[in-house]
Amino acid sequence: MLSISIGIWFLLLFRTEYYVSLSILSIIIVAQVYGLIQYVEKTNRQLSRFLNSIRYSDFSRSFRNRGFGGSFEELNEAFSRVIEEFKKERAEKQENYRYLQTVVQHIGIGLISFNQEGEVELINTAAKRLFDIPTLRTIQSLKKISEPLYNAVTHLEGGNRTLVKVTLASETLQLSISATAFRMHNDLYKLVSFQNIHSELEEKEMEAWQNLTQVLAHEIMNSITPIASLSDTVHMVLKDKAIRRNGQYNINEEPLGDVKEALETINNRSHGLMRFVNSYRDFTQIPEPDFEMFPVIKLLQRVKNLNKGEAETQNVSIEVSADPETLEVTADPHLIEQLLINLTKNAFRALENGEEGKVQLMGKMEEDGRTIIEVCDNGPGIKDENLQKIFIPFYSTSQPTTRGGSGIGLSLSRQIMRKHHGTLTVKSDSETGTVFTLRF
Repeated sequence: MLSISIGIWFLLLFRTEYYVSLSILSIIIVAQVYGLIQYVEKTNRQLSRFLNSIRYSDFSRSFRNRGFGGSFEELNEAFSRVIEEFKKERAEKQENYRYLQTVVQHIGIGLISFNQEGEVELINTAAKRLFDIPTLRTIQSLKKISEPLYNAVTHLEGGNRTLVKVTLASETLQLSISATAFRMHNDLYKLVSFQNIHSELEEKEMEAWQNLTQVLAHEIMNSITPIASLSDTVHMVLKDKAIRRNGQYNINEEPLGDVKEALETINNRSHGLMRFVNSYRDFTQIPEPDFEMFPVIKLLQRVKNLNKGEAETQNVSIEVSADPETLEVTADPHLIEQLLINLTKNAFRALENGEEGKVQLMGKMEEDGRTIIEVCDNGPGIKDENLQKIFIPFYSTSQPTTRGGSGIGLSLSRQIMRKHHGTLTVKSDSETGTVFTLRF
């Protein structure tokens, strides 16, 4: 209509002298331009209202203006549909947030989240109950509860865990603390979880002491009983066979030989008991690892070379492999080498009475990227009743011999892996043999 009006205006201007019509038509054209401007501004205002609604999350506005043509109705309907979708998303987020808050507040593990400035953003009910506090505004307030607890929380890196003993006014807590770090709103946060495992540790400690006491009592009684018996025998021989003549005691050659044999046995058994005590001392004095990165295949090859002579004597084959060949691990090579020697010796003992014995030393990488080393043998396996006890100090499935069997090798090995923040596990089957796994 504006275009037609402008065309008529120019036609009247150049071809006629109807000035009154020109004036009226000019007024009409101005009105049409004004109406067009209003129409465009209405569109912009609608768009501005829509964008501000999204910006300020105000989804209460409606877009139902009519009388501006079909395109406006389509635009309003599109705005209304988008607002409804935002309403649904917002409602779902609020529901999820309330659900998460409910879970966080009712979970049995204490949770505290704080930013780089130490401001506590979250503390759940379990943490408040654990430390007997109504709230916690800054992480520095943990100093009032326990200085070691504050140091552990602030220095613990994300992805790590530690154990801390905390003594409160009413009880002693043995806390397992784990931490994870994340970034939100361009600020770095740390989420720390606390779990009191004091009762579980006491139970396991008592069980460990009972097992250790049983093994120690068994080993010591094995030595003390023959010593006591032989000493009684010597006493009886000297009492019954010794003859006093002219102020001196004489004894025949035969009972004298029995006495000498008994004393030699007592001496040997006493030295064996001393070795046992020394092995206990060695078990409690494991050095700290000196970490370095080295190729796994070279370590396995050294272990193979060290056991080559015994393997040939016992007719046992040793296979070494690493996948990939360039596999490396960060550890103390000397401690891990000693550990692998212990496991290899155990494999040789398991294969003593077998045929076509085979020991495999394999380095691998798990799906999660962790390096593992496996020591496998095709022996008869470990009995189920012994499988859970082989890591108990001084527990042995065989009698002590000159080749070992004191019962501390596997305990030392597990201790070494714990100092490397790793694990030592075992799987055994009578058909496939035994596999010890070092997981770093």
